[in-house]
Amino acid sequence: MQNFPQSHPLFDGIDGPDLRRLIVCLDGGAHAYERGEYVLRAGDPCAWVGIVCAGSAHVVQEDFWGNRSLLAHLGPGDLFGEAFACAGAASLPVSVVAAGRCDVRLLRADKLCAPCPAVCPGHARLMQNLLSLLAQKNVSLTRKISHLTRRGTREKVLSYLSEQARLAGNAQFDIPFTRQELADYLSVDRSALSAVLCALRDEGALQFQRHRFHLLRRDGHA
Repeated sequence: MQNFPQSHPLFDGIDGPDLRRLIVCLDGGAHAYERGEYVLRAGDPCAWVGIVCAGSAHVVQEDFWGNRSLLAHLGPGDLFGEAFACAGAASLPVSVVAAGRCDVRLLRADKLCAPCPAVCPGHARLMQNLLSLLAQKNVSLTRKISHLTRRGTREKVLSYLSEQARLAGNAQFDIPFTRQELADYLSVDRSALSAVLCALRDEGALQFQRHRFHLLRRDGHA
């Protein structure tokens, strides 16, 4: 139970004996991964739900030939695998891959997503928290769909960067993706993405350096 993420929103409102019982029931251990290592692999049974404790990971989908689509970025505190576990999926349709060194705590899906036979209040609150987190994930997915439904690469890029500025509350912000990862996330060609970014920079719409972006108004100011 060492370093168990007790402060995670999944455990909001649960403390004392109820929390200690849940930790014993759910805990699947702490695990460390290096960049490129699989945390969960497509085709594996939906046996685990994970919490990213440090570092970052990506949720990806790979086709028969190994072509990869980046579905989501996971940072510290993010939960993954819960939707498939709660849906009763027989196996994972996606993989979770470490984007850098990544520390993860795994939770037993069979205990997390099933009603507690003892009807303990801690588990009832856990299920409420899980429902709230699933709803937040659905909102996040809706935002991504709004980017992908834009007609062209330029429109997708502008939609994504506008959202990042709004979420940051600032015209200057960092994104969690490399250029290739951003291209995968937006389902566009990397060269086309680079061309659009350079065109927007030349038009005075933005400035960027690696992960750092600064959006500008028509007059060249933030």
